[in-house]
Amino acid sequence: MNPALPNIRHLGIQELEDYITQIGEKKFRVKQIHEWLWQKHAHSFDDMTNLSKDFRARLAADFMLPALKVDASQHSADGTIKSRFRTFDNHLVEGVLIPTEERKTACVSSQIGCSLSCKFCATGYMDRKRNLSFDEIYDQVVLINRESEQQYQQKLSNIVFMGMGEPLLNYANVMKAIERISAEDGLFMSARRITVSTAGVAKAIRKLGDDKVRFKLALSLHAANDKKRNEIMPINESNNIKALVDALNYFYKQTGNEITFEYILFKDFNDGQKDAEELVKIYRQVPADLINIIEYNPIDAFQFTKPDEEGIQHFMQFLESNRVNARLRRSRGKDIDAACGQLANKG
Repeated sequence: MNPALPNIRHLGIQELEDYITQIGEKKFRVKQIHEWLWQKHAHSFDDMTNLSKDFRARLAADFMLPALKVDASQHSADGTIKSRFRTFDNHLVEGVLIPTEERKTACVSSQIGCSLSCKFCATGYMDRKRNLSFDEIYDQVVLINRESEQQYQQKLSNIVFMGMGEPLLNYANVMKAIERISAEDGLFMSARRITVSTAGVAKAIRKLGDDKVRFKLALSLHAANDKKRNEIMPINESNNIKALVDALNYFYKQTGNEITFEYILFKDFNDGQKDAEELVKIYRQVPADLINIIEYNPIDAFQFTKPDEEGIQHFMQFLESNRVNARLRRSRGKDIDAACGQLANKG
């Protein structure tokens, strides 16, 4: 594949029309090509079987079609499937299919590596190589959906941007990917079934509000005061809790969309009574629908452990007694390093 050639999926309809006119092909070819790219999910020009061989050869000479390929898959005892994808320029990135009785969820990545260095996240210990393009994000969803149909005979019901990377630091590509995923001439999935999770980029959260997005937003909080959050999430030093609370309120005022807090419990760090009280205070400052309390999944580089079951239940009971809508999210795919915070391109 020649990386100097333009990516055909980065052409808009008008640009595709201009190209077809320029080479003297009939206009209906535009619709055919568009369908192959976004609805039939062609991963090479040879797949476009209703185009002549000569026309396919011309397309291959003028454009590249750098689709993601599945490099390896791992199956967990609980049904979770982790896929490692290879990009056209030989980088690796991971996505996860999380199946339950009620839903089939794709957890997708937005960057190759990550620049935020959150201490509890395996991806945070990798260098950020580059952003994923919108079509690479789209490919993850297509390939995970295919896995869901093959393994569970069901299409994806939900998508969460909770894989590798910080989605709001790849803003344009994530927005374009979601537009293609939810478009009628794309995957036609409702944006309401998509959740974008952020470690907390206040300026970008406000931009989501200005852009009147339709998807849900989750904030990875993980500590309810700035001192502790600074320790485990360096991004908090430039995006503190007050700035995030203000940004979330702005986002809600502009969109009315669902907001969730994500909070991983770490033993003897953020799981005490005072931590729970501070978390309740933050919850009451934002029109949040839910706090997801998440089991910590150990990684080699981080010294914390998860609380025992009694500690987890005590924390949950305190939240519930204070009328907080909290849910304990049990980890899936731990045995294949596919659980929250574990994605690091392990084999």
